[in-house]
Amino acid sequence: MGSTGLIVLVTIAALLFYIISIFNKLVSLKNHSENAFAQIEIQLKRRHDLVPNLVESARAYLNHERETLEAVISARNTAISDLKTAARNPTNAAAIDKLGRAEGFLNNALSRLNMVIEAYPELKANQTLAELSEELNSTENRVAFARQAFNDCVTIYNIYKQSFPPVFLAGLFGHRANAKLLEFSDSETLQVAPQIEF
Repeated sequence: MGSTGLIVLVTIAALLFYIISIFNKLVSLKNHSENAFAQIEIQLKRRHDLVPNLVESARAYLNHERETLEAVISARNTAISDLKTAARNPTNAAAIDKLGRAEGFLNNALSRLNMVIEAYPELKANQTLAELSEELNSTENRVAFARQAFNDCVTIYNIYKQSFPPVFLAGLFGHRANAKLLEFSDSETLQVAPQIEF
């Protein structure tokens, strides 16, 4: 084998290793995104678990506000369902969009409940409700941090997948669609965690 054959062989080997490194990087970035979504899922489940306790604590004082309480529970149930769907495939853009809308509706329903609670001094003084409110505020902050981490991972994955030369190989390796950022439907109001004060 001459020097030309050796150069060709080394070039082919280097190209093969480079292609393998692109494949491995795509897999790694996708797995980081899926792990980041799992962290959001944990915090959203925690949020969803707090909502019924909050509603039950308020129910005794707010019998005539049944519609508000039912809206919160309905929004929560929709969010739980959409979270389960998105968790099965965090790279599904439609599922992530639907989850974002559901969480935005839940946040709006909780904000309406907060306004109702504000109108009742005896309810604002309830210790259980105050503790639940504090826990919900803490969870909202955790959701925001987890969502930011997820969106950062998705952005890094998309940038790498769309750059040259991975853009030519990503589809061949099963990375056809871009990952979707998780944006709540009322993202402007979610820049600050909802405040529920008692």
